[in-house]
Amino acid sequence: MPQILLAEDDSRLAKLVKSYLEANDFQVDVEDNGNRVAEQVRNQKPDMLILDIMLPGKDGLTLCQELRPEFKGPILMLTARNEDADQILGLEFGADDYVIKPVEPRILLARIRALLRRVEPRTAQPRQTLEFGRLRIDDASRSVHLGETPINLSSHEFDLLWLLAQRAGEVVKRDVLFQELHGRPYDGLDRTIDVRVSQLRKKLGDNTDNPQRIKTVWGRGYLFIADAWGDF
Repeated sequence: MPQILLAEDDSRLAKLVKSYLEANDFQVDVEDNGNRVAEQVRNQKPDMLILDIMLPGKDGLTLCQELRPEFKGPILMLTARNEDADQILGLEFGADDYVIKPVEPRILLARIRALLRRVEPRTAQPRQTLEFGRLRIDDASRSVHLGETPINLSSHEFDLLWLLAQRAGEVVKRDVLFQELHGRPYDGLDRTIDVRVSQLRKKLGDNTDNPQRIKTVWGRGYLFIADAWGDF
């Protein structure tokens, strides 16, 4: 039974979400103060975090940024705030998905299941490694190295890099990437893919003003350049 830690100070909403998820075979613990979330994570070791942005004590964005380096499970931001800046910050701080309240319970459940599927252990697949110059991507260990330097990626950042690298030299459409990563059609508005490409460029040492390793092909999608991973 997957264990979820829900950080939510609206007691009525927290009770409803907890009841619905537990009826669908999840174990849910609720924390209503952001100052206690990190301790709960370290003590309980949940499989997934759901963080409200507007928490007393530490807010959800701060918690996401602080916990992401040590917490390897999915992080979903659940909030009434729908500003693009909040969504972009959440993704840049390592959130895997972002849901605006009020959300239909079945949609929330589907998002949670999709996130957890992406981190399920892989037991039947052979070890696969992709190498491009100094870049090495190991699918089995889900690790990335640029030369001797390990690159710390979130689960979704790794999945995006893997999808692009598998199609090196091919322009991959944004809606294809979104469908592969999120398991639902692209709505034409969500900027998740763009934010994660930007984060990959920063972490992999690409030139963010004039990218040479992961290029944007305007009106079409993204292009992973196979021979651009030597020294700049």
